[in-house]
Amino acid sequence: MTYDPRGLFTGAAPFYARYRPGYPAALFTTLRDRLGLDGTQQALDLGCGTGQIALHLAPLVAHVYAVDPDPQMLHEGAKLATTAEIDNISWLEGDSYHLDALDLPELDLVTMGASFHWTDRPALLADLDRRLTPTGAVALASGGPPATATEPPWHDIVTQVRTAHLGSQRRAGTSTYTHPRLTHTEVLATSAFSDIDITTWHWDLHRNIDSVIGLQFSFSYSAPGQFSDESARVAFEHDLRTALVDRFGADAVLTEHLTTELIIATRPNGGA
Repeated sequence: MTYDPRGLFTGAAPFYARYRPGYPAALFTTLRDRLGLDGTQQALDLGCGTGQIALHLAPLVAHVYAVDPDPQMLHEGAKLATTAEIDNISWLEGDSYHLDALDLPELDLVTMGASFHWTDRPALLADLDRRLTPTGAVALASGGPPATATEPPWHDIVTQVRTAHLGSQRRAGTSTYTHPRLTHTEVLATSAFSDIDITTWHWDLHRNIDSVIGLQFSFSYSAPGQFSDESARVAFEHDLRTALVDRFGADAVLTEHLTTELIIATRPNGGA
């Protein structure tokens, strides 16, 4: 299924910047070491969100082109870059279907963090084949295949409250979302980037009740834009807070068991 990239995360940007878990530092060390990043490369971070990859990749390359269809996401990312005194990121409004409009240079690396599934994956990889240098790489960072995820302790409560307010179908902008049938590695295996290396990390993140609630507003299926108006969003937050406090207590610290999977895909034999 093809999704309209506009409107998938309406209103989510400040929650995305604050509550999304990001990626372990070892992921960026692995990118540096495996790909020989030495400050000379040109990188595209596609579907950059608020910069969870771009901000940490920037010190390793010459320039990062951080591209997202949501201008609020780009605004939040640019603020974080300014605070961190990072000046080699271009924050560009765009998406995987309109890369030609961005006047990008030849690329050494394309990264995507939990955004590849929103694209037409075979078409995008064919497009990237003409944009990446012969030794260039596509790097995908995500929580791994959905079926392997460990549900957080609040999952059932959040699902119940969200269903009561937004319905049982998982929303995606103005449509609904269905996990793609083929895994990322299966799609990559039939592309030009069929030399695949996978590294996985398991780590824990501790959240309080406010953090659990804020996290829900960072998701496409429960972003603020999914509610009919602000009063509906506030009602959802109230009901969710009440249910979480009833189950865990107001001062609870809840542990989220996270998996981060990094797929580095290159052309066989270094593109030779």
